[in-house]
Amino acid sequence: MRVTVIGAGVAGLTCALELAERGASVEVLERSSGLAAAGCSWFSGGMLAPWCELESSTPLVTQLGAESIPWWAARFPGTVTRGTLVVAHGRDVAELKQFARRTGEFQELDREQLGALEPELGGRFSRALYFPREGHLDPRAALRALVQRLEELGVSVRFGVDASAAMLAGRAVIDCTGLAARTALPDLRGVKGEMLLLGLPELALRRPVRVLHPRLPVYVVPRGDGVYMVGASMIESDEGTRISARSMLELLSAAYALHPAFGEAQVLEIGTGVRAAFPDNLPRIRRVGEALYVNGLYRHGFLLAPALARRAAQTLLDGQHFAEVTDEDSRQRRLA
Repeated sequence: MRVTVIGAGVAGLTCALELAERGASVEVLERSSGLAAAGCSWFSGGMLAPWCELESSTPLVTQLGAESIPWWAARFPGTVTRGTLVVAHGRDVAELKQFARRTGEFQELDREQLGALEPELGGRFSRALYFPREGHLDPRAALRALVQRLEELGVSVRFGVDASAAMLAGRAVIDCTGLAARTALPDLRGVKGEMLLLGLPELALRRPVRVLHPRLPVYVVPRGDGVYMVGASMIESDEGTRISARSMLELLSAAYALHPAFGEAQVLEIGTGVRAAFPDNLPRIRRVGEALYVNGLYRHGFLLAPALARRAAQTLLDGQHFAEVTDEDSRQRRLA
């Protein structure tokens, strides 16, 4: 089968790779000029944290995310599986207890155990939750690796090509264009995320750290070589070109509260991206006309993309049906 994948974000590239690995002849078309301009994937946190996500998501996200961690580990050597730490300052300890009640697959750490696991945080928090099976990756390195692997398999990845499913009538098409697909998927909405990249070679955190706060939980993700990604915000907005002054101050303040050394960090980059989400914040594989749409990954792009790509490939090539991501009524019955 010859398949055209529209969109070179993480959803499109993982779909293309799943298809190519199954023997399909694949091309990827992306309207932007390159990976850095191809959408919100470039500004992702890259956390592979399915059990942490139980705090605010359904078990479906955990199920799909748990499938995706070994997928990344097998295809991207930069996948790090050292787990996730969740901490809270003394006045917010109730948030930590609530987080524990809603999630699973974690270990409770006291001050000494936390210091042994992450020495830079030793003595700074009295309690922590450790999710040892979780991981993280550098999204930008992962996207480049996906393109390289696709090219090795003979897949053409073409940038600067403005295509749509309607323009490709008669071909097998998978559309992974996020909010750009809203004409075909009118129930999509935009959720803006904001991030900072900070340079601090003097600090050596080895795994993502989530800092709980009743108003603005923040995560700090190590990217290697003393670079840290700091993010948090989820703003109902389609406007993704600017970060607000308040968000920048809050992100910097949260990083400083995690460790005072962040007060000396260099601000390397400020970025924003708009994620596509359906009303229930759960992903869909939806057929509209002749095209198959993979969309609505919300803030879970890298976590969910491989599992969605596997199902999309099996739907297209084998005619399989996955009720958990294609039919809302079946999905809700399954999770009840």
